Amino acid sequence: MKKAKVIITRKLPLPVEKRMGELFDVTLSKAEHPIERHKLINALKEAEVLVPTIGDKINASMLSLANPNLKLIANYGAGYDHIDVKTAFQRGIIVTNTPSVLTTDTADMTMALLLAMPRKLREGHEEMQSGNWKGWSPTAFMGTRVTGKNLGIIGMGRIGQAIAKRAIAFDMKINYHNRRKLHSELEKNLQANYWTNIEEMISHIDILVVSASLNTSSLYLLDQKMLSRLKPSAYIINISRGEIIDQNALFRMLKSKKISGAGLDVYDDKKIISEDFKRLKNVFLLPHMGSSTLEGRLEMGEKVILNIKTFIDGHRPSDQIVPSML
Repeated sequence: MKKAKVIITRKLPLPVEKRMGELFDVTLSKAEHPIERHKLINALKEAEVLVPTIGDKINASMLSLANPNLKLIANYGAGYDHIDVKTAFQRGIIVTNTPSVLTTDTADMTMALLLAMPRKLREGHEEMQSGNWKGWSPTAFMGTRVTGKNLGIIGMGRIGQAIAKRAIAFDMKINYHNRRKLHSELEKNLQANYWTNIEEMISHIDILVVSASLNTSSLYLLDQKMLSRLKPSAYIINISRGEIIDQNALFRMLKSKKISGAGLDVYDDKKIISEDFKRLKNVFLLPHMGSSTLEGRLEMGEKVILNIKTFIDGHRPSDQIVPSML
């Protein structure tokens, strides 16, 4: 039986690549970063199954050039806003992702950022590295207590709920805004308070966590007007998509000390992170590593392989993205 021609756009963990090579006619990639547009188009022209990652922007014009036999885009990652799912669906191309397996790792990283900013972990680390530390002082590195604070979560999906569960252990008061209110029993288990008005919630909380998916309603949701509703003592954490926050507005708020700080793992792809932004003392910046654990990356690969095998066997992959989910 002829093996399906699978093209991978990015270097994946070796065990994942090895298993794919055993199962499929696979073309691997040595690229550590997103491939050039013309290479991605060539991959679309040749593949029967394409395995892209978050950095591979696949739009309608590119899909129009795709191999007629391309029937599956098995995304290596949970987010799929970089793929024109509606156009793919119209062209008879199934799009899948890798949900669930990223949840715990991303929630863990959120808590790391949530603690790092108020408790001044960066400042303490830099002090030790500089060699300037002279010993304990009663007034040095006084941060803000996290326990008991009001936590606001924008986006109460899998990751948002996992964050809430962890925050309960810190006796935090859980507030959330979501497209839909959670079932009352789930709300009770999460000790979560639902806000229909996001502006009112934002003005109420001490730490704001962004865990929403990127869509037309969340694009630049946190603009200058919305960010200005945060208390001067508030912190903001973003582990979902950079384009949900107006990056320039956030920079102005941080520089003028109108909010206390920000912990960011994601950034607006359309805007450069300025050197001035990077030098701010009240930000903690990470290179989109929220889900980056060995276990998580291997599980993502297993999900991709299962989605491909399920599709090849003539069944609907359980992780298929359909337009109604957008």
